[in-house]
Amino acid sequence: MSRLLKEHKEILTIIVTGAAIGALGVYLSVMGNPRNSGICISCFMENLAGALGMHGNNRMQYIRPELAGFVIGGTIAALIAREFRAEGGSSPIIRFLAGALLIVGCSVFLGCPIKMSLRLTAGDFTALAGVAGLVFGVWAGFAFLRRGFYLGDASPMPMINGLAIPLFMAGLIALIVIQPGFLYISDKGPGAQRAPLLISLGAGLIVGSLAQRSRFCVTGSIGNFIVSGDRKLLSGLVSMLVFAFGVSYLTGQFSPGFEGQPGSHTAYIWSFLGMALVGVVSIMIGGCPFRQLILAGQGSADAGAAVLGMLFGGAVVQAWGVTSSNIGPSHTGEVFTLLGLALVLVLGVVMRVRE
Repeated sequence: MSRLLKEHKEILTIIVTGAAIGALGVYLSVMGNPRNSGICISCFMENLAGALGMHGNNRMQYIRPELAGFVIGGTIAALIAREFRAEGGSSPIIRFLAGALLIVGCSVFLGCPIKMSLRLTAGDFTALAGVAGLVFGVWAGFAFLRRGFYLGDASPMPMINGLAIPLFMAGLIALIVIQPGFLYISDKGPGAQRAPLLISLGAGLIVGSLAQRSRFCVTGSIGNFIVSGDRKLLSGLVSMLVFAFGVSYLTGQFSPGFEGQPGSHTAYIWSFLGMALVGVVSIMIGGCPFRQLILAGQGSADAGAAVLGMLFGGAVVQAWGVTSSNIGPSHTGEVFTLLGLALVLVLGVVMRVRE
């Protein structure tokens, strides 16, 4: 009986986490974040890179408090549950590169898996191409795992390694408050569209703490269902979609169609390929972009390497013109997507452990 109650509690936590992400994701847009982009890890990373002067697009420069909230919320929850463990050392350079590839794929699609879900529940049917690509990429990622892909074991490390990313995020909050002269903040474009600081930070802390307890992960939930039919994590994804749709509809954000959707384009093949890249890389490193933030918050230096890679990727896609626009991907974005997929294929072969 106690085991049954524990399982029901876990499922309830997962469902509540999904509901919080869906509802708050839409609410943040209502409160000022870009439409259909209340939560978008790749957009937030591009904004952060711009704020730190890592690229020159003055429309994408802002430290998103939600980003820091996700990590710090995860850290607080992990500390309370005594699950904070500083460990790592599992192919950090490859994980850094993988983090950058995640942002490449997201920028070509125009959004991370969470934004993809928010776009879809707001009536943006162009996101369906991304959904198909993500599912295919997750399937491909598990195919690599079944054939022996392995990045190595994580080992215990000095505590400072696990605290590095949480402390970095805490420092970002301080920068938002102080606003030193070297910080860049957009006064137009998506970077200038933002919810109030306390609302953004509070939403991030709530979502981060819940996600740490529930192990919520978009790609993980899809992968578990594909591989074993496990619906536990999938219940969180379904909850996120239901609550995001409900809040979108109630707040007048729901606008169904294919044309003229905010933060989207109709180049469906490249949306598919971009999210396929995100899906396969996420499975290979153990979690989607959002999950990497939560893992870094609970002490994983390996996830921390991926987070730093995502920050680097956020700079690259803006500085080199990789990211798409509302008319579709750039030529550079197409090249980077194909190169990323080719690199994943190579890694899938050379990083196999043969018995």
